[in-house]
Amino acid sequence: MSKEFEKLPENAITQSGISRVIPCRELDVGDPIKWLSLGLQDARQAPVITVFYGIMFALIPWGISVMVALTGWHLVILPALVCFMMLGPFLAAGLYDVAWEFEKQHQPTIRHSLRAIKRNAVNEWAFGLMLMIMMIFWLRVAALLHAFYPQYLDPNLNNLFPFLVIGTVIGAFFTAVVFFLTAFTQPILMERKVDLATAVLTSINAVWSNKIPMLIWAAIIFSVVAMGFVTGFIGFIILMPIIGYASWHAYIDTIAIKRGRNFE
Repeated sequence: MSKEFEKLPENAITQSGISRVIPCRELDVGDPIKWLSLGLQDARQAPVITVFYGIMFALIPWGISVMVALTGWHLVILPALVCFMMLGPFLAAGLYDVAWEFEKQHQPTIRHSLRAIKRNAVNEWAFGLMLMIMMIFWLRVAALLHAFYPQYLDPNLNNLFPFLVIGTVIGAFFTAVVFFLTAFTQPILMERKVDLATAVLTSINAVWSNKIPMLIWAAIIFSVVAMGFVTGFIGFIILMPIIGYASWHAYIDTIAIKRGRNFE
């Protein structure tokens, strides 16, 4: 509650007059750990819903891996994983709804969470389309990288290494762009009747205005995703819902609001 009415930082985006940008608050470097703690608390309060969404998050990368294995395109593995990270914010809408229901002191349900996308349907689906376009663009870039791989070479680590390095650098760039665009876009669209441009610009502004805390948060998300893949996707069943819940608390802490909130 202490951050609700404190002075908001000035920044270039909110002063530029570009569309409407909701102001953000200044974060502390320890806030990402607090978000994780609150996300774990939500997971404990809604174990059935948590496992339901966790299984969904585990099945998606598993399906991607199966498709990659069937195609035999080893160089497509990395971009496929990046695609999963791109779609994550859109798929997490149901988890945000659960955390929001706890904030309102309601009992969340799977049915209610599945209907979360309908609150601001036009802009929510526009957001999904935006993510899909970015995913397709990245896959086209990955296809170009694959086209440059000499077919006569064996797909061993030495031969793949230069292409993996290039793909990692390009993938990191795309992931950073997506993080700026989506860090807070989904919860903004869910709670507030605003257009997509406002939500996206607000997200960019909030990340840019809190570079260090958001860098830590991005590193936590990356580490969780990495642990999920290392555990053969089983880790996603618990880890991804916690990140989803924590992201709602990140939104609560970061994006300004004129009224107090019931839960923090």
